[in-house]
Amino acid sequence: MSPSSPRRVVILAFPGVQPLDVAGPAEVFAAAAQLSGGDAYDVEVVAESTEPIMARHSGYGLVPARTTGSCRGTIDTLMVAGGRGVHDQVSNRSLIRWIRSAARRSSRVTSVCSGSFLLAEAGLLKGKRVTTHWASCSELARRHPELDVDPEPIFVHDGDVWTSAGVTAGMDLALALVEEDLGREVAVEVARWLVLFLQRPGGQAQFSTQLSVQAAQRDALRELQLWMADHLHDDLRVEVLAERASMSPRNFARAFRAETGRTPAAYVSDLRVERSRQLLEEGSDPVDAIARRCGFGTPETMRRAFARRVGVSPAAYRSRFRRVPEGAV
Repeated sequence: MSPSSPRRVVILAFPGVQPLDVAGPAEVFAAAAQLSGGDAYDVEVVAESTEPIMARHSGYGLVPARTTGSCRGTIDTLMVAGGRGVHDQVSNRSLIRWIRSAARRSSRVTSVCSGSFLLAEAGLLKGKRVTTHWASCSELARRHPELDVDPEPIFVHDGDVWTSAGVTAGMDLALALVEEDLGREVAVEVARWLVLFLQRPGGQAQFSTQLSVQAAQRDALRELQLWMADHLHDDLRVEVLAERASMSPRNFARAFRAETGRTPAAYVSDLRVERSRQLLEEGSDPVDAIARRCGFGTPETMRRAFARRVGVSPAAYRSRFRRVPEGAV
Protein backbone atom coordinates (compact mmCIF):
# COMPACT_ATOMS: atom_id res chain seq x y z
CA MET A 1 0.00 0.00 0.00
CA SER A 2 1.49 3.34 -0.98
CA PRO A 3 1.64 6.17 1.59
CA SER A 4 -1.16 8.03 -0.20
CA SER A 5 -3.49 5.06 -0.57
CA PRO A 6 -6.59 5.00 1.64
CA ARG A 7 -6.54 2.46 4.47
CA ARG A 8 -9.00 -0.22 3.56
CA VAL A 9 -11.52 -1.06 6.29
CA VAL A 10 -13.77 -4.07 5.72
CA ILE A 11 -16.68 -4.52 8.14
CA LEU A 12 -18.42 -7.89 8.08
CA ALA A 13 -22.20 -7.97 8.55
CA PHE A 14 -24.67 -10.86 8.52
CA PRO A 15 -28.35 -11.56 9.22
CA GLY A 16 -29.09 -10.65 12.80
CA VAL A 17 -26.16 -8.23 13.07
CA GLN A 18 -26.42 -5.33 15.53
CA PRO A 19 -26.61 -2.38 13.10
CA LEU A 20 -24.79 0.03 15.40
CA ASP A 21 -21.82 -2.37 15.52
CA VAL A 22 -21.49 -1.65 11.80
CA ALA A 23 -22.68 1.93 11.40
CA GLY A 24 -20.93 3.35 14.49
CA PRO A 25 -17.35 2.40 13.51
CA ALA A 26 -18.08 3.10 9.83
CA GLU A 27 -19.06 6.69 10.69
CA VAL A 28 -15.91 7.15 12.78
CA PHE A 29 -13.69 6.08 9.88
CA ALA A 30 -15.74 8.14 7.42
CA ALA A 31 -15.42 11.24 9.60
CA ALA A 32 -11.67 10.66 9.94
CA ALA A 33 -11.38 10.45 6.15
CA GLN A 34 -13.36 13.64 5.68
CA LEU A 35 -11.50 15.61 8.34
CA SER A 36 -8.10 14.52 7.08
CA GLY A 37 -8.66 15.36 3.44
CA GLY A 38 -10.95 12.61 2.19
CA ASP A 39 -8.49 9.80 1.44
CA ALA A 40 -7.53 8.33 4.82
CA TYR A 41 -9.99 5.43 4.77
CA ASP A 42 -12.01 3.41 2.31
CA VAL A 43 -14.81 1.64 4.20
CA GLU A 44 -16.63 -1.40 2.81
CA VAL A 45 -19.48 -3.24 4.49
CA VAL A 46 -19.58 -6.81 3.22
CA ALA A 47 -21.86 -9.82 3.76
CA GLU A 48 -22.49 -13.13 2.05
CA SER A 49 -25.30 -11.44 0.11
CA THR A 50 -25.97 -7.84 -0.85
CA GLU A 51 -29.64 -8.24 0.07
CA PRO A 52 -30.70 -5.74 2.78
CA ILE A 53 -30.11 -6.96 6.31
CA MET A 54 -33.08 -5.87 8.36
CA ALA A 55 -32.59 -4.68 11.92
CA ARG A 56 -34.92 -6.48 14.27
CA HIS A 57 -37.61 -4.20 15.71
CA SER A 58 -35.81 -1.05 14.49
CA GLY A 59 -37.60 -0.46 11.22
CA TYR A 60 -34.59 -0.18 8.92
CA GLY A 61 -31.94 -2.28 7.22
CA LEU A 62 -28.31 -2.30 6.12
CA VAL A 63 -27.35 -2.81 2.49
CA PRO A 64 -23.84 -4.32 2.17
CA ALA A 65 -21.65 -2.77 -0.50
CA ARG A 66 -20.40 -6.13 -1.78
CA THR A 67 -20.38 -9.83 -1.06
CA THR A 68 -17.67 -11.62 0.86
CA GLY A 69 -16.95 -13.63 -2.30
CA SER A 70 -16.11 -10.47 -4.23
CA CYS A 71 -14.05 -8.93 -1.42
CA ARG A 72 -10.48 -9.64 -2.50
CA GLY A 73 -7.09 -8.07 -2.03
CA THR A 74 -5.25 -6.74 0.99
CA ILE A 75 -7.14 -5.29 3.95
CA ASP A 76 -5.83 -2.83 6.49
CA THR A 77 -8.54 -3.38 9.14
CA LEU A 78 -10.91 -6.33 9.18
CA MET A 79 -13.79 -5.66 11.59
CA VAL A 80 -16.30 -8.36 12.52
CA ALA A 81 -19.53 -6.98 13.97
CA GLY A 82 -21.69 -8.71 16.57
CA GLY A 83 -25.36 -9.16 17.31
CA ARG A 84 -27.91 -11.87 17.99
CA GLY A 85 -27.18 -13.44 14.63
CA VAL A 86 -23.74 -14.52 15.84
CA HIS A 87 -25.32 -17.58 17.47
CA ASP A 88 -26.34 -18.83 14.02
CA GLN A 89 -23.19 -17.70 12.22
CA VAL A 90 -20.70 -19.58 14.42
CA SER A 91 -21.86 -22.75 12.65
CA ASN A 92 -21.73 -21.13 9.19
CA ARG A 93 -18.57 -22.86 7.97
CA SER A 94 -18.29 -20.89 4.74
CA LEU A 95 -18.39 -17.61 6.66
CA ILE A 96 -15.85 -18.82 9.22
CA ARG A 97 -13.54 -19.90 6.37
CA TRP A 98 -13.91 -16.47 4.79
CA ILE A 99 -13.04 -14.72 8.08
CA ARG A 100 -9.95 -16.91 8.44
CA SER A 101 -8.90 -16.21 4.86
CA ALA A 102 -9.56 -12.47 5.10
CA ALA A 103 -7.58 -12.27 8.34
CA ARG A 104 -4.50 -13.65 6.59
CA ARG A 105 -4.52 -10.67 4.25
CA SER A 106 -5.35 -8.10 6.94
CA SER A 107 -2.89 -5.94 8.85
CA ARG A 108 -5.10 -6.05 11.91
CA VAL A 109 -8.20 -7.98 12.88
CA THR A 110 -10.90 -6.52 15.12
CA SER A 111 -14.30 -7.39 16.52
CA VAL A 112 -17.16 -5.42 17.99
CA CYS A 113 -19.33 -6.93 20.72
CA SER A 114 -20.07 -10.63 20.16
CA GLY A 115 -18.19 -10.58 16.85
CA SER A 116 -15.41 -12.00 19.04
CA PHE A 117 -17.21 -15.37 18.92
CA LEU A 118 -16.70 -15.49 15.15
CA LEU A 119 -13.02 -14.60 15.45
CA ALA A 120 -12.62 -17.26 18.10
CA GLU A 121 -14.41 -19.85 15.96
CA ALA A 122 -12.00 -19.00 13.14
CA GLY A 123 -9.06 -19.70 15.47
CA LEU A 124 -7.82 -16.11 15.41
CA LEU A 125 -7.89 -15.44 19.16
CA LYS A 126 -5.90 -18.38 20.57
CA GLY A 127 -3.80 -17.28 23.52
CA LYS A 128 -5.05 -13.71 23.22
CA ARG A 129 -6.45 -11.45 25.90
CA VAL A 130 -9.87 -10.43 24.61
CA THR A 131 -13.18 -8.90 25.63
CA THR A 132 -16.75 -8.84 24.40
CA HIS A 133 -20.16 -7.62 25.56
CA TRP A 134 -20.38 -7.99 29.34
CA ALA A 135 -23.36 -10.34 29.04
CA SER A 136 -21.42 -12.72 26.77
CA CYS A 137 -18.03 -12.90 28.51
CA SER A 138 -18.82 -16.03 30.53
CA GLU A 139 -20.14 -17.82 27.46
CA LEU A 140 -17.08 -16.87 25.40
CA ALA A 141 -14.76 -18.14 28.15
CA ARG A 142 -16.76 -21.36 28.45
CA ARG A 143 -16.74 -22.07 24.73
CA HIS A 144 -13.11 -21.09 24.25
CA PRO A 145 -11.00 -21.84 27.33
CA GLU A 146 -7.89 -21.13 25.27
CA LEU A 147 -8.72 -17.42 25.48
CA ASP A 148 -8.00 -14.95 28.27
CA VAL A 149 -11.42 -13.29 28.46
CA ASP A 150 -11.42 -10.02 30.39
CA PRO A 151 -14.99 -8.89 31.14
CA GLU A 152 -14.13 -5.36 32.22
CA PRO A 153 -12.43 -3.27 29.50
CA ILE A 154 -14.13 -1.25 26.80
CA PHE A 155 -11.65 -2.73 24.33
CA VAL A 156 -8.49 -4.82 24.39
CA HIS A 157 -5.46 -4.61 22.08
CA ASP A 158 -3.30 -7.74 21.93
CA GLY A 159 -0.80 -7.80 19.08
CA ASP A 160 -2.57 -7.32 15.75
CA VAL A 161 -5.95 -8.23 17.28
CA TRP A 162 -8.39 -5.75 18.83
CA THR A 163 -11.65 -6.77 20.50
CA SER A 164 -14.26 -4.48 22.00
CA ALA A 165 -17.22 -4.58 24.33
CA GLY A 166 -20.80 -4.09 23.24
CA VAL A 167 -22.41 -1.79 20.70
CA THR A 168 -21.17 1.81 21.26
CA ALA A 169 -17.78 0.48 22.43
CA GLY A 170 -17.15 -0.20 18.76
CA MET A 171 -16.91 3.55 18.24
CA ASP A 172 -14.37 3.82 21.05
CA LEU A 173 -12.40 1.07 19.36
CA ALA A 174 -12.61 2.81 15.98
CA LEU A 175 -11.38 6.06 17.53
CA ALA A 176 -8.42 4.21 19.03
CA LEU A 177 -7.61 2.77 15.59
CA VAL A 178 -7.84 6.26 14.05
CA GLU A 179 -5.47 7.52 16.73
CA GLU A 180 -3.01 4.73 15.95
CA ASP A 181 -3.20 5.49 12.22
CA LEU A 182 -3.48 9.27 12.07
CA GLY A 183 -2.53 10.57 15.51
CA ARG A 184 -4.30 11.84 18.57
CA GLU A 185 -5.23 15.24 17.15
CA VAL A 186 -7.26 13.69 14.34
CA ALA A 187 -8.97 11.30 16.77
CA VAL A 188 -9.87 14.22 19.04
CA GLU A 189 -11.27 16.16 16.09
CA VAL A 190 -13.32 13.17 14.96
CA ALA A 191 -14.72 12.76 18.45
CA ARG A 192 -15.67 16.43 18.57
CA TRP A 193 -17.20 16.25 15.10
CA LEU A 194 -19.37 13.29 16.12
CA VAL A 195 -20.15 14.92 19.48
CA LEU A 196 -18.49 12.11 21.41
CA PHE A 197 -16.15 12.11 24.31
CA LEU A 198 -12.68 11.28 23.02
CA GLN A 199 -12.59 7.52 23.07
CA ARG A 200 -12.97 5.99 26.48
CA PRO A 201 -9.70 4.33 27.48
CA GLY A 202 -9.47 0.71 26.53
CA GLY A 203 -8.93 -0.16 30.19
CA GLN A 204 -12.04 1.67 31.31
CA ALA A 205 -14.57 -0.68 32.83
CA GLN A 206 -17.70 -1.55 30.83
CA PHE A 207 -19.63 -0.66 33.96
CA SER A 208 -18.81 1.48 36.95
CA THR A 209 -17.70 -0.37 40.07
CA GLN A 210 -21.15 0.08 41.59
CA LEU A 211 -22.84 -1.49 38.58
CA SER A 212 -20.32 -4.26 38.00
CA VAL A 213 -20.77 -5.90 41.41
CA GLN A 214 -23.85 -7.41 42.94
CA ALA A 215 -26.01 -5.14 45.04
CA ALA A 216 -26.08 -6.41 48.60
CA GLN A 217 -29.32 -8.04 49.70
CA ARG A 218 -29.37 -6.54 53.17
CA ASP A 219 -30.63 -2.98 53.33
CA ALA A 220 -27.81 -1.95 55.66
CA LEU A 221 -25.10 -3.18 53.28
CA ARG A 222 -26.82 -1.79 50.20
CA GLU A 223 -27.10 1.63 51.82
CA LEU A 224 -23.47 1.37 52.88
CA GLN A 225 -22.42 0.75 49.26
CA LEU A 226 -24.07 4.01 48.23
CA TRP A 227 -22.57 5.88 51.18
CA MET A 228 -19.05 4.63 50.43
CA ALA A 229 -19.11 6.07 46.90
CA ASP A 230 -19.81 9.54 48.32
CA HIS A 231 -17.26 9.35 51.14
CA LEU A 232 -14.11 8.06 49.49
CA HIS A 233 -11.94 10.54 51.40
CA ASP A 234 -13.16 9.12 54.74
CA ASP A 235 -11.64 6.30 56.75
CA LEU A 236 -13.10 3.20 55.06
CA ARG A 237 -11.30 0.47 56.91
CA VAL A 238 -13.27 -2.70 57.59
CA GLU A 239 -13.61 -1.83 61.28
CA VAL A 240 -15.15 1.55 60.48
CA LEU A 241 -17.50 0.15 57.83
CA ALA A 242 -18.54 -2.70 60.12
CA GLU A 243 -19.44 -0.26 62.88
CA ARG A 244 -21.50 1.80 60.45
CA ALA A 245 -23.35 -1.39 59.40
CA SER A 246 -23.83 -2.37 63.09
CA MET A 247 -21.90 -5.60 62.61
CA SER A 248 -18.70 -7.11 63.94
CA PRO A 249 -15.73 -6.72 61.56
CA ARG A 250 -15.55 -10.48 60.99
CA ASN A 251 -19.25 -10.88 60.21
CA PHE A 252 -19.29 -7.72 58.12
CA ALA A 253 -16.35 -8.80 55.94
CA ARG A 254 -17.88 -12.24 55.43
CA ALA A 255 -21.36 -10.88 54.62
CA PHE A 256 -20.09 -8.14 52.31
CA ARG A 257 -18.07 -10.57 50.22
CA ALA A 258 -20.89 -13.12 50.12
CA GLU A 259 -23.43 -10.54 48.94
CA THR A 260 -21.30 -8.43 46.57
CA GLY A 261 -18.65 -10.85 45.34
CA ARG A 262 -15.77 -8.64 46.54
CA THR A 263 -13.98 -7.99 49.79
CA PRO A 264 -14.65 -4.58 51.37
CA ALA A 265 -11.03 -3.55 50.78
CA ALA A 266 -11.12 -4.49 47.08
CA TYR A 267 -14.44 -2.71 46.61
CA VAL A 268 -13.15 0.48 48.25
CA SER A 269 -9.95 0.38 46.20
CA ASP A 270 -11.91 -0.02 42.96
CA LEU A 271 -14.20 2.88 43.86
CA ARG A 272 -11.19 5.09 44.57
CA VAL A 273 -9.40 4.13 41.37
CA GLU A 274 -12.55 4.76 39.35
CA ARG A 275 -13.04 8.20 40.86
CA SER A 276 -9.37 9.12 40.47
CA ARG A 277 -9.52 8.15 36.80
CA GLN A 278 -12.44 10.52 36.29
CA LEU A 279 -10.52 13.34 37.97
CA LEU A 280 -7.39 12.64 35.91
CA GLU A 281 -9.43 12.72 32.70
CA GLU A 282 -11.46 15.81 33.51
CA GLY A 283 -9.16 18.18 35.39
CA SER A 284 -5.62 19.31 36.02
CA ASP A 285 -5.30 18.83 39.80
CA PRO A 286 -1.93 17.32 40.75
CA VAL A 287 -1.79 13.61 41.50
CA ASP A 288 -1.09 14.14 45.20
CA ALA A 289 -4.23 16.28 45.53
CA ILE A 290 -6.32 13.65 43.74
CA ALA A 291 -4.83 10.93 45.95
CA ARG A 292 -5.97 12.81 49.07
CA ARG A 293 -9.37 13.63 47.61
CA CYS A 294 -10.04 9.99 46.72
CA GLY A 295 -8.87 8.66 50.07
CA PHE A 296 -5.59 7.06 49.01
CA GLY A 297 -3.66 9.17 51.48
CA THR A 298 -0.42 9.25 49.51
CA PRO A 299 0.43 9.38 45.79
CA GLU A 300 2.40 6.14 46.20
CA THR A 301 -0.67 4.28 47.48
CA MET A 302 -2.64 5.61 44.53
CA ARG A 303 0.11 4.57 42.09
CA ARG A 304 0.14 1.01 43.44
CA ALA A 305 -3.66 0.73 43.21
CA PHE A 306 -3.59 2.18 39.70
CA ALA A 307 -0.90 -0.26 38.57
CA ARG A 308 -2.95 -3.20 39.83
CA ARG A 309 -6.29 -2.05 38.41
CA VAL A 310 -5.40 -0.09 35.25
CA GLY A 311 -1.91 -1.27 34.38
CA VAL A 312 -0.29 2.17 34.10
CA SER A 313 0.69 4.98 36.44
CA PRO A 314 -1.70 7.89 37.11
CA ALA A 315 0.64 10.26 35.26
CA ALA A 316 0.81 8.01 32.19
CA TYR A 317 -2.97 7.60 32.24
CA ARG A 318 -3.52 11.37 32.34
CA SER A 319 -1.01 12.07 29.57
CA ARG A 320 -2.89 9.73 27.27
CA PHE A 321 -6.53 10.16 28.22
CA ARG A 322 -7.13 13.63 29.64
CA ARG A 323 -9.99 15.19 27.74
CA VAL A 324 -8.94 18.08 25.58
CA PRO A 325 -10.85 21.30 26.39
CA GLU A 326 -13.02 22.77 23.66
CA GLY A 327 -10.91 24.85 21.27
CA ALA A 328 -7.61 23.31 22.36
CA VAL A 329 -7.17 21.29 19.16
